[in-house]
Amino acid sequence: MIRKALAGLLAAGAATLTLGAPAFADEVTWGMSTEVAPGGQIYAQVLSGVGNGCTPAGPVTSKGFAAPLNWTEGGNWGKHAGYTTAIGTPGKYTASFPCTDGREATQAFTILGTPPPKTSTKPPTTTAKPKPKPTATSKPAKAAKPQVAVKPAGAPQTGDGSLS
Repeated sequence: MIRKALAGLLAAGAATLTLGAPAFADEVTWGMSTEVAPGGQIYAQVLSGVGNGCTPAGPVTSKGFAAPLNWTEGGNWGKHAGYTTAIGTPGKYTASFPCTDGREATQAFTILGTPPPKTSTKPPTTTAKPKPKPTATSKPAKAAKPQVAVKPAGAPQTGDGSLS
């Protein structure tokens, strides 16, 4: 009885480990500068021979880069590294590159400083032109014609005149 219980617990533990492993297998382990001054240098590195590294299939690209980061340095453990320059606009950006095994490596970084205010997508509102004030030489506006009063048709509308 105890053997069956222990075997069941071991099987459940192994299944839990097996199911949990793929979540980490897709993540690429790589490093990049996480904070940089506007116009500063950004460094990135991946070790394809260690852990969950990958062999880069292209440069690192981002809207926060002045130019793509090309892998210009190599070394032990399948090292791929390189530098690029940050743009001058502060804010939070994402950088990514493709791996030869089909995965996409992504990491966030910040260009320090105060981001510019967000612009509104609404069109500008136009203000009505003020009416010109009359001057002594201008003619006065025409007076509106008086409205004709509606006369009642008979006794029910006005009463019959009796003081009942």
